[in-house]
Amino acid sequence: MNSHHATDTADDTVLFHTSGRTGTITLNRPRALNALTHPMVLRIEEALLAWAHDPAVDRVLIRGAGERGLCAGGDIRAIHDDAKAGTSASADFWRDEYRLNALIARYPKPYVALMDGIVMGGGVGVSAHGSVRIVTERSRVAMPETGIGFVPDVGGTHLLGRAPGLLGTHLALTGSAVGAADALLCGLADHFVPAALLPELADALAEEPAHEVLPRYAATPAPGELAARRPWIDRCYAAETVEEIVERLLAEGDPAAKETAETILAKSPTSLKVTLAAVSRARRLGTLEEVLAQEYRTSCHALRSPDLVEGIRAQVVDKDRTPRWSPSDLREVPEEAVAGFFAPLGPGRELGLAAQR
Repeated sequence: MNSHHATDTADDTVLFHTSGRTGTITLNRPRALNALTHPMVLRIEEALLAWAHDPAVDRVLIRGAGERGLCAGGDIRAIHDDAKAGTSASADFWRDEYRLNALIARYPKPYVALMDGIVMGGGVGVSAHGSVRIVTERSRVAMPETGIGFVPDVGGTHLLGRAPGLLGTHLALTGSAVGAADALLCGLADHFVPAALLPELADALAEEPAHEVLPRYAATPAPGELAARRPWIDRCYAAETVEEIVERLLAEGDPAAKETAETILAKSPTSLKVTLAAVSRARRLGTLEEVLAQEYRTSCHALRSPDLVEGIRAQVVDKDRTPRWSPSDLREVPEEAVAGFFAPLGPGRELGLAAQR
């Protein structure tokens, strides 16, 4: 990994080191909750490709610096500025980010992700496609894109589409964060390990394979919420439209279902409709690469839609938390507008990842 040492002084936003037989990636922007930038994505890809062929490295571990989480997602301020300026920086970033998500999913060596604390959006993309995904009692895992006028990406619609029943549709529309037990239930993680044991676990991984280490550290998390809610979640989200999903939730007579309806109604109506379509299409597409190609389309189209700039403005820039969505009502979003998010981008502009079975 000597190639990295020259750049580490210039860019220490992601750190690489090997200890024993493990190559470790540390996302190192703790003040920004380790949000991913384009250079970080490219450097992670470079390290993974080098380690894939390095006989001295048996497995890879990814973790976040600081106490708050692995990664809060992509750098959405940069996306906001790009969308306002009308440049291609975000499309270029997503192309490389989604390629990295696919590389992680197909990685030839065990890829161990410590999903401690906040793991959202792009943070899910660099962890939940890995082969060994570890959550703790502090984990808060979410794809919160509908709240900023965006659509779940980084392979999130692929992961959520494969969750049991319609739990994934619920998480995609509400953007709700789940704890350890629910992350395990939804297939977003594999093992629960108490946060206090992670340093010890990482040390053990330097010398021994993950499948030998994990049984010593894995435990049972506190119960989640989704298993008990699954009956009404599966009933309500079976509806064909977001409007009908909301109607069904309100008709359930369960306070949690009513609260869920209110959560959904606060999100971007356009994003909600595109997200519902994206998750159901992802279920039919099959491979992660095909889903990432679809997500690349929805992301690029979202960049030119008013809700993305407005959503980021309200949540991140001005922080007034009162986005003015356009249109502001689910019934005002035309079907052709939703279909437009899935339209081809044109020659040379598609993601172009080769599908692997």
